[in-house]
Amino acid sequence: MVVLKKIKASTLMETLVATVLLVVVFMIASMILNNLFSNSIKNNTRNINAHLNELQYLYENNKLTLPYYDNYKAWEVTIESQHSKGQEIIQFEAIHTKTDKTINKAIIEH
Repeated sequence: MVVLKKIKASTLMETLVATVLLVVVFMIASMILNNLFSNSIKNNTRNINAHLNELQYLYENNKLTLPYYDNYKAWEVTIESQHSKGQEIIQFEAIHTKTDKTINKAIIEH
């Protein structure tokens, strides 16, 4: 018959401490990932940039009359003409209604 060797085992307290440490590490990691994902979603301006490019295309092809005001999703879009130093500047501006983030584009007319 094989004699079983006694294996050192951890106590209940050691197991509980290790479990608590693992849970804390996973909680911190999940909070960091959640923060990263929410910031990337809030700072995503791909859709409004595409919309501003579309409006710029429409303006360049005389399909858009100025001044132009529009609401696109949660953005307020404004296109206005300004005169500066004898040049006409077409100002494209989009302001997010919730975060007050602003995106500006300008075209200088000759």
